[in-house]
Amino acid sequence: MKIALASDHGGINLKKVVTEYLASHGYEYEDFGCYTTDSCDYPDYAVLAAEAVARGDCERGIVICSSGIGVSIVANKVPGIRCAHCHDTYCAKYTRLHNDANMLAMGEKVIGAGYALEIVETFLTTQFEGGRHTRRVNKITEIEKKYSK
Repeated sequence: MKIALASDHGGINLKKVVTEYLASHGYEYEDFGCYTTDSCDYPDYAVLAAEAVARGDCERGIVICSSGIGVSIVANKVPGIRCAHCHDTYCAKYTRLHNDANMLAMGEKVIGAGYALEIVETFLTTQFEGGRHTRRVNKITEIEKKYSK
C-alpha cells in the first residue's frame, strides 16, 4: 500500500514520526511537503496528497497540520476523497469500516506521537466493511458529483 503524506509547518514534526513508522512497517509513501518548519500554507501541500490519492497514485493519504482541521477541509475539496479528521482509534476504525475513508487528518498539537501512531495503524489496517455501508458511500459519491459540476 502506498501512502500520500503532507503537512504544513505545524504538522511537520508529527509527519516525521509517521514517516518513520511507515518506513519501519514496510509501507511505501510519497511525501508532498512541507519540508521545513518555515511558515507555509497548508492548502498548498494537502491538495497535492489528496490529488495523488484521487488519481490512484496512492491508495491512502495522511495529512497533518496543527489541528488537523485545515488539511481535512482541503483534502475533502478534491473529488473522490473522503478524509476523516481523527484523534482517536475508535474514529479511525469506524471511518474505515463504515465510510471507506481514503485519507486521515490529524493535528500535531492535539495528540501525542505515540497515540497518533496507534491511529495511523488502525486507519491503515482496517478494511472497509461493505454491505449496507457501500450504499451510503455511493450516496456520498453522488452528492459529490452533483456539486462538482
